[in-house]
Amino acid sequence: MKKMSEIIATLKKDYIYNLMIKEKRQDGRGFKDFRDLKVETNVISKAEGSAKVTLGNTQVLVGVKLQTGTPFPDSQDEGVIITNLELNPIASPEFEPGPPREEAIEMARVVDRGIRESGAIDIKKLCITVGESVWIAFIDVHILNDDGNIIDASCLAAIAALMTTVVPNEQQGLGENVPLAMKEMPVGITLAKIGSKLMVDPSLDEEAVCETKLTIVSSSDGSVAGMQKMGPAPLTEEELFEAIDMAVEKAAELRALYLEVLAKNE
Repeated sequence: MKKMSEIIATLKKDYIYNLMIKEKRQDGRGFKDFRDLKVETNVISKAEGSAKVTLGNTQVLVGVKLQTGTPFPDSQDEGVIITNLELNPIASPEFEPGPPREEAIEMARVVDRGIRESGAIDIKKLCITVGESVWIAFIDVHILNDDGNIIDASCLAAIAALMTTVVPNEQQGLGENVPLAMKEMPVGITLAKIGSKLMVDPSLDEEAVCETKLTIVSSSDGSVAGMQKMGPAPLTEEELFEAIDMAVEKAAELRALYLEVLAKNE
């Protein structure tokens, strides 16, 4: 006999599928529409850079800290980037305290890969003395509330935080503080496949019933800086190219609305 939770999940899945057939979504959005989005910066006074992103009811907080350290042996004239993502138990009953879960590690890698592969930070300018001393940038992502699509909120919050980051040279006797040298503004867009349809910014319910999700991080010129598929269902070549086109289009919109405006204000 099925548990009540399983019955409810089946009914919810049928409801979302039936809406999709009618070209509708649970909250009335179109397949290419994001939920209400808000980006706040400089929200943590003790961090070198910070941002909070609210996407619908999903909330993500990112803090950036810089400290000096030694470079890696194979990149002695480059700074170091370390990205961590924490699924706080307060954000969802599904998240448990303890060491990072596999899901958190996977999402941290997506955020990190987008920053690295797009060349978002000029890491050579984080070098203090070649082979001896560099700045290490710690990007800490905290999920405050999960109502779906925390990966896109995390990607956006991380870049917004980096764009407001100040290198604390004065603390180390290295001269005046300067803004972190940024070269690119990568944006991550996640699409969920439900039936034969692709839709951006999946809600928590849509994530629960989708066959697969695909996150695509793209740069300002439309090039893909990172990609991560989650879920068992395959994507056809046609669906993949459709997803890339949708992701690049939406990334350009978010970049213009939030990051380019932020860059001008900074």
